[in-house]
Amino acid sequence: MTEILAVANQKGGVGKTTTVVNLGASLAANDADVIVLDMDPQANATSGLGADPEGRGMMDLLLGSGRPDDLAVPTELEGLHIVPGTRDLAGLELELASVEDRQALLRSRLETEDQLDRYDYVLVDCPPSLGLLTINSLVAATGVLLPIQSEYYALEGLSHLLDTIARIRRLWNPALRIKGVFLTMFDKRLRLSREVEEDVRSHLGDALYNTRIPRNVRLGEAPSYGKPVLLYDAYSAGARSYLRLAGEIMSS
Repeated sequence: MTEILAVANQKGGVGKTTTVVNLGASLAANDADVIVLDMDPQANATSGLGADPEGRGMMDLLLGSGRPDDLAVPTELEGLHIVPGTRDLAGLELELASVEDRQALLRSRLETEDQLDRYDYVLVDCPPSLGLLTINSLVAATGVLLPIQSEYYALEGLSHLLDTIARIRRLWNPALRIKGVFLTMFDKRLRLSREVEEDVRSHLGDALYNTRIPRNVRLGEAPSYGKPVLLYDAYSAGARSYLRLAGEIMSS
């Protein structure tokens, strides 16, 4: 059964897009079929996978003028596709202001498409906000992945996001669950990183994955080449960490 996983956190700069790109690649490297839905108007996941953010993409899917397999673009990695994000997603809230059930638009498009049956995982890159695009992603998802940056204010705003998830579960998507939480930009040499890990574990317990995504130069360089770090430097600490995270997700 296809898992639809929204990668969400309304705080910017925590590694959502880096995770979508590199987790997608790592899942594909483990023989999973993966499709990325880039719901962020910045379209960084799109460019990070070497796709064009100026063509057809998520806006067409949401407005019903394209089907996932028509819009999906193959990447360099076999088994990994992306429906590109486009700049016009930024105007979606205004365009849908009078549309009934606009919070469930993505779900309605995906539920009518048996084409998704060929994929093991759908990864949704959410924008850094709790607006209509993120809400659509959560209403359509079967699970949520929460990246948390290893810094003092790591849990700031997390309670708001958890409240939003609870509200969406109550109103529109009772099956939605937190698939897992993981730390990004982790430096095991710093006491701060270890303290943040203890803090997150005390709040979220077993939901915290064992894999920690380190600060890694190769993770920062790979997007400029339009490829995941696994294809840029497969032996880097960043590539190895996302392979471990993929293994945890596939077994959870």
